[in-house]
Amino acid sequence: MKLFFTSLFFVLMAQLTFAQIVINELDCDTPSIDTVEFLELKSDTPNFSLDGYVVVFFNGSDSGGDSSYLTFDLDGYTTDVNGLLLIGSSSVSPIPQFIVPENIIQNGADAVGVYLGDDTDFPEGTLATTTNLIHALAYDTTDSDDTVLMGLLGLTEQINEGSSGNTNSIQRLNGGGYEVKAPTPRALNDGSGVVLNGITISVNATQYNEGENFDITFASEQNVTSDLDITFTLNNGSFDNSDFSGDTTVTILNGQNTISSTITLIDDADDEGDEVLEINMISLPAEYLALNNLIEIRVVDNDFVVSAWGTPLSPTFGLVSSTEPTTYYDPIDGLSGVALEQALQDIIAEEGVVRAQTYADIVEVLKEADQNPANSNQVWLVYTEQGRAKLDYQTTSISVGKWNREHTFPRSRGGFDSIELDDIPDGINTYWNTNADSLRHGNSDAHALRAADGPENSSRSNQYYGDYNGPTGNAGSFKGDVARSVLYMQLRFNGLSVIENPTVVGEMGYLSTILDWHRNDPPDDFEMNRNNIIYNWQFNRNPLIDKPDLVEYIWGNMVGQVWSNSLSVTDEYLSSIKIYPNPATDKLIVKGINQNTEIQIYSIQGQELFSKRIDSDTVIDLAFSNGVYIVKLFSEEAVKTEKLIVR
Repeated sequence: MKLFFTSLFFVLMAQLTFAQIVINELDCDTPSIDTVEFLELKSDTPNFSLDGYVVVFFNGSDSGGDSSYLTFDLDGYTTDVNGLLLIGSSSVSPIPQFIVPENIIQNGADAVGVYLGDDTDFPEGTLATTTNLIHALAYDTTDSDDTVLMGLLGLTEQINEGSSGNTNSIQRLNGGGYEVKAPTPRALNDGSGVVLNGITISVNATQYNEGENFDITFASEQNVTSDLDITFTLNNGSFDNSDFSGDTTVTILNGQNTISSTITLIDDADDEGDEVLEINMISLPAEYLALNNLIEIRVVDNDFVVSAWGTPLSPTFGLVSSTEPTTYYDPIDGLSGVALEQALQDIIAEEGVVRAQTYADIVEVLKEADQNPANSNQVWLVYTEQGRAKLDYQTTSISVGKWNREHTFPRSRGGFDSIELDDIPDGINTYWNTNADSLRHGNSDAHALRAADGPENSSRSNQYYGDYNGPTGNAGSFKGDVARSVLYMQLRFNGLSVIENPTVVGEMGYLSTILDWHRNDPPDDFEMNRNNIIYNWQFNRNPLIDKPDLVEYIWGNMVGQVWSNSLSVTDEYLSSIKIYPNPATDKLIVKGINQNTEIQIYSIQGQELFSKRIDSDTVIDLAFSNGVYIVKLFSEEAVKTEKLIVR
């Protein structure tokens, strides 16, 4: 009997212990882009360990099926002196103890529960349950009640935070139940409890160059009543103690409320790329709280590399050689028509050789393949024709000033999309087997993906080329690149085609526009370098960059004629001819002519403006307006094509 009583006592005590946590406040929807959503938990006693608890969010939509979509394991966390634990992004003020990404809490009709257990007990898609449930809240933003979800959690009420974009939060009343009012994160809802002295970090700018110094200022809301030591770190990723000098421990003296530390950024000679330091206050005393933290400052590396070749706006030709194996294109020699196209596909889609990476890996591929030749710390953006910091890759819903991945053959047009494994960046040495029928891998084929300005990517949407011609005033430096990219996709994957009047998924247009773009914007060194880098990742090349005349034999004015590899190679004579200056103003010098050669100059729209046969070095008077032109040299059956900039 004594043993039974003792066991029952400990069971009841454990249940009482685990019944102390409630959902104290929830802000599931905020104005604009939902950067300051949060969840606040409250324990009956202060400084309460949350080991053994897990927070689970449930999706009440039709597609969500009243199942889990987000979990937070609370092991290692403790509530504060007021019994509160705040969960939210670093944009929330005061800064949460539990930091999560922005904009991940759904608006509802949804629910959140606190359970005994571990995050592994609730894999994504787990149906809501009362098993081991400590406390739950069903909520919405002026949505219909999800009675099924409420029933699964044993709830009888769903709390409305307000219409979409509201400025409210849902707050628990002392006697139970909830009310809606202005948010009060890290403070008791009734205004009682210990009032904590908030500490704010401030800096004058969010970006500095190597070699510069800046002040970090720490300020308290009220004067401190005893000396307050503040320790902080700046290390983040590759940015470490070797990259700066300055004190990382400061003291706000008794009776004062501010202190600063001067940080000097070391100007070394290494090309480390731009970096981001993170100001992180650590271990504040219990009577203080951080009103902000994890402040990011960009450190611009002035040791970036400038390539020997030009950007697409100032193109160069012949400086970057193809890295194709010497026999890579041997199988297409002497073929025509369907046989030629099939032989190309056999090369660029060869199963057991060609590799497919994840869609997440494409970010790293583009940082290499689309690197700005004028600044190795940037990528070159298709369409908008400009460089942008590699660090500015879009990771949230905010696209302004960011770059992301653009499918030249849109996913909705091609019928391919991501799977869950596509979200894992597992590197160059981990890959999928692929073949010509693996259409899904079109989602992450780097030959058809480009770094693009976020808003411009949205403007293009899934339009056909011809309907979409780039932003107003563009120079057209991207047009040949994207044309060869789209045509490549027809060669690479069964089920895709480029035609004049597309009507169904798998078809892309418009062929006439794409052919014009290809002809008027020949492959330059930027594109060849890109082809080489992607070959290193995928073990296949875009043959339309290596041998651009193939376009005519498959889609253009040479369809049905026999392809000869020897005819596709610019002969040594043409390769030796120099055309300069480029950019030019009023004269163009053609040097190295020693046999009968024809020179033609075309506008970027394909209109012939000049044609002449020459047999010696020549100076051509340029009576052209400023812009981009195409120069072609013909000798016997070989041809050399270069872009010319006139200023």
